Amino acid sequence: MAMQKIGKMNLKNSGGFVARIQYSYMDDSGEKHLTKQSNDITLGQSKTIAPDELGVPDGSMIYMHAFVVWGTDNEARRAFIFEKGNTTTANYNISGTTLNNDLGLIDVS
Repeated sequence: MAMQKIGKMNLKNSGGFVARIQYSYMDDSGEKHLTKQSNDITLGQSKTIAPDELGVPDGSMIYMHAFVVWGTDNEARRAFIFEKGNTTTANYNISGTTLNNDLGLIDVS
């Protein structure tokens, strides 16, 4: 089965901490990289960001990486292919506490 292509990812913060969107992606040689981080997302807020805004090259295999300020980061298990201009969004939710949080894919729309 081919990996699904997306153009953006959304993160909703349902946890008692500050989170930031960060992506991990694989380069052409198979090496994994982390991008820079988005601005803060506080409790109850959501943010949608196209991966290229944080430095992901078009066509890369990417994962949502939720950076948790003063806590334990969390990375999604499901990978997508980033396609610049694609209108499909992968929607995630992070909840819990700084040291014990859960990151889950809600839907792809």
